[in-house]
Amino acid sequence: MNTSTLFGLCAAVIIGLGLFGLIVNPHPLRKILAFNVIGSGVFLLFGVIARRGSLAGVGDPVPQALLITGIVVAFSATALAVALLLRLFDATGSVTLANEMPAKSNNAQSGEV
Repeated sequence: MNTSTLFGLCAAVIIGLGLFGLIVNPHPLRKILAFNVIGSGVFLLFGVIARRGSLAGVGDPVPQALLITGIVVAFSATALAVALLLRLFDATGSVTLANEMPAKSNNAQSGEV
């Protein structure tokens, strides 16, 4: 077993763990983290594929550029998701999206019942 195969298997395990966390955990912040774990596994897998291509003797900078661009986009998407989660917490006082959660009414603020 060579190093590319080993890293490829590690990437598959990381993607599987992230997918498991995405399906099992109901909490939105944990889903965001699980989605980032999946992205890390995909980045590792793409890096392995780029390395296997460069071992043939011809180095291609395009996969490395796409990998770095993907990392930047994943970081910005994570920042947006966390900002939306914080906004949800500020608006509702909870980060869950349960159907039984009572909505805030304007009558309670004005003193009317």
